[in-house]
Amino acid sequence: MRSVLGRPRAVGPLWRATAVAIALVVLAPLGALAWTALGAGAAHWSHLFEHVLPRAAAQTVTLLAGVGVLTAIVGTGCAWLVTRVDFPGRAVLGWALLLPLTVPTYIAAYSYVDLLHPIGPFQGAARALLGFDSPRQFRLPDARSMGGAVLVLSAVLYPYVYLSMRAMFSTQPARLMEAARLLGEGPWGAFRRVALPMARPALAVGVGLVLLEVLNDVGASEFLGVSTLTTTIYTTWVTRSDLGAAAQIACAMLAMVALLVWLERQGRRRLRADSVRAMRAAPRPRLRGTRAWLATVAASLPVLIGFVLPAGHLVVLAWKRAAEGHGLSAEVLSGAMHSAALASSVTAIAVVVGLVVAWAARPAGGAGRPRAWWLGSAALGYAIPGTVLAIGLLPPALAVDSWVAERLGLPGLPLMSLGAVLAAACVMRFLALPIGGVEAGLARLPPSLEQVARSLGETPLGTLRRVHLPLLRPALTTGALLVFIDVMKELPASLLLRPANVETLPTLLYAEAARGSYEHGALAALLIVAVGLPAVLLLSREPAAPASSTPPEPAAPSVPSVPLTRSEAETPVPVAAMKEAP
Repeated sequence: MRSVLGRPRAVGPLWRATAVAIALVVLAPLGALAWTALGAGAAHWSHLFEHVLPRAAAQTVTLLAGVGVLTAIVGTGCAWLVTRVDFPGRAVLGWALLLPLTVPTYIAAYSYVDLLHPIGPFQGAARALLGFDSPRQFRLPDARSMGGAVLVLSAVLYPYVYLSMRAMFSTQPARLMEAARLLGEGPWGAFRRVALPMARPALAVGVGLVLLEVLNDVGASEFLGVSTLTTTIYTTWVTRSDLGAAAQIACAMLAMVALLVWLERQGRRRLRADSVRAMRAAPRPRLRGTRAWLATVAASLPVLIGFVLPAGHLVVLAWKRAAEGHGLSAEVLSGAMHSAALASSVTAIAVVVGLVVAWAARPAGGAGRPRAWWLGSAALGYAIPGTVLAIGLLPPALAVDSWVAERLGLPGLPLMSLGAVLAAACVMRFLALPIGGVEAGLARLPPSLEQVARSLGETPLGTLRRVHLPLLRPALTTGALLVFIDVMKELPASLLLRPANVETLPTLLYAEAARGSYEHGALAALLIVAVGLPAVLLLSREPAAPASSTPPEPAAPSVPSVPLTRSEAETPVPVAAMKEAP
């Protein structure tokens, strides 16, 4: 396993076989999805193309376009303000702009429908201010509309763009902006013609992640009355019990996912390694007077709309419920325990599996970048909406469950009843997080560490245990935290694959909203928001400016921008996703 004079060989066949098996398991739901769709018959396809897909696809494209444009504007503008000028509250707003990430889209939708109801607090205050007595005299547009969905989803998803653009703007060299100003460009011209074109790759990454999150959403879109492809898949399976038609719609949705991934890659294909190798960071002039306070207000509005209002509304509802004697009910406690148990088990499995996949993809001696095909395949689930993944996983899971029940003589579907199928779906969905963290962590380590260990007689497993695992602990901890938080918030897969009569916090909240008693689930929603706060603390670290004399080593992100690609360890900007390396 070693060569004293030569370079150590890569990991053994057992590691590679295990990684390949994991990648094939992740790909299996896609094959099963295609098989189920083909088996449904041509009649289904004809009906879908005539009556279902045109409207759902049109609504989906409209929603994607609206949310993409709005998040790009808000995220880019806030990132530019925070990184390039100084104004009152800038230090606080730098991390506060990430707070909307703690509010899942479905919670924001439920809160704003309640807040903007004709007899809700906003419209009531507006009528009182204008002198009207009833909703018949004055009524704002209904929040349950395409415009409402665009605004609500944008309010909580813009931090994806803000994170990537903040990282890019923080590392852009001062000399280029100064050159633009010397050539006669004003502040707006320098931004439009120099800073923004350089930041295009980061913008593509952020908007790409936003659009994937919109495609994954089912609770907010359904509640706001927007019939997207995701909600159509869910209603087709749950309401009509037509798995074949749901699989066919899911296949059409996968084509849209593939298009988004291709567009994201095209947007950052001209990334250059010299974009952060600047001699010094751009200065940050301090705004004064009216301009300073306008900047503060502009940067505060996204925080107010995306976090303060929905979270404050949850606090008020939970306080009222507690005052009425309906505090932490047994139902909420049970949902919290189920969510925590699911998130803990998925996190443990995903971290171990992600470590195996990323380690097996290492090049010989740890030098160079990984080229193994299974690395991207195993991380594929992050780009696939949870509803699509659940529909694809259901047929093989039921087949395996029936086989296990027959072999062991058990009644029903034991794996489904124990939540194993849901756990498997969540592992596939979020496996990209630990894979990206480990891959980025390995890319930061000098190859000489492994080469020395192997030349001294260490096996690959011994090198992993004694050299790399201690150094990878921060990356593994970050990946575990992010997986845990994402599983706690996961709604689409939980709705389709959870065991009978078992509720998690998201499904409990979804059920209360469907019954029109959203306030009964306020405490559950507040718990979900609170769980996401550690992620904000993790992401709140502002990227360091380039050093004054020595070019910095490019920061390696913990997650690929879209988990169909290799690690961005050699990418010159730390903008892989909403997750930045700690």
